[in-house]
This record gives sequence, structure tokens and C-alpha cells, in this order.
Amino acid sequence: MATLKKSARKKSASGAQQDNLQAQAQRLSKNLSESAQQVWLAGVGAFGRAQAEGSKLFETLVKEGLSLEQTTRKLAGGRVDAVRDAVESTVGQARDRASDTWDRLEKVFEDRVQRALRRLEVPSREDLGALIDRVDALNAELRRLGGVPSARKPARKAAPAVKKAAATKKATAAKRATAGAKRTSAKRATKKNAD
Repeated sequence: MATLKKSARKKSASGAQQDNLQAQAQRLSKNLSESAQQVWLAGVGAFGRAQAEGSKLFETLVKEGLSLEQTTRKLAGGRVDAVRDAVESTVGQARDRASDTWDRLEKVFEDRVQRALRRLEVPSREDLGALIDRVDALNAELRRLGGVPSARKPARKAAPAVKKAAATKKATAAKRATAGAKRTSAKRATKKNAD
């Protein structure tokens, strides 16, 4: 009998534990369903509030976005101006360098052409200027000495004489110019050899 009592006690203790566990499970289930119900109601409330205040919230966000955009544009505009100035400065410097290089190249080209012309014994601008001055002086001397017919003679009769005198002057001037140019070239050659 003692064993029966012990097993009956054990059965009643385990039944009490099962009843206790069932009660806890029911309470937990009830708490869980109440919490789920509260979460659902909170979501529905948030949705309703979002619908009611959604347009206000949207307008507020648009205003904040516009403000941020204006601020960003101001910052970007200042940087764009700085970048534009830097680019213009760099382009200006490159243009100046290119211009200087072009000027130097032009000078080198002119010097080489002048040297080539000197080697070919082509008279320089200064030589031609001196030759023109010399021809003018010779013409003045001829006029002074009376080599040119007077203007009183009729134009028809004077024309062949004037043409002949002009041709003679040109031939003489050309011979002298050639001789002067040869002398100038010889002087340069002598000077060049001396250097």
C-alpha cells in the first residue's frame, strides 16, 4: 500500500504540474494574442495618422529639400566660378606660352632666311635703301649739271631724249648698284672671315 500511496502522490503531483503548465500556457497565449492585437491596432493608428498628416509631412519635406537644393547650388556655384577662373588662367598662360614660342620660332625663321639670302649675295633692305639714296643723289647731281633737258622744249621732241636719258640713268644706276652690292658683299665676306 505504501507503494500505491507513493505512486498516487506522484501522479497527483505530476497532474498539478500539468495543470500549472496548462494555465501558464493559456496565460502566455492570452498575453501573446493581446500583444499582437495591440501591435495591429498601433499599425492601423499609424496608418490613419500618416494619411491625415501625410500631406503636411510631404509639404514639409518638399520645403526642406528646396532649402537644401538652394544651399547646394550656392556652394556648387561658388566652386564652378573658382574652377572657371582656374581654367581661364591656365588657358591664358598656355596662350601666352604659345605666343612666345611662336614669336621665337618666327625670329629663328627670319634669321635663317636672312643668312641664306646673305650667302646668295641678295642685297638686304639696308643695302637697297642705301642704293636708293645713292640713285637719288646721282639724279640730283645730273639735274644740277644739266643732264636733263629743260622743260621748255615741246613734249613730243623731248620724249625720245627723256626716254633715252632715263634708260641711260637706269643702266648706270643698275651698274653702280650691282657694283655697290658686290662691294658690300665682299666687305661682309671679309668681315665674316675676320670673325
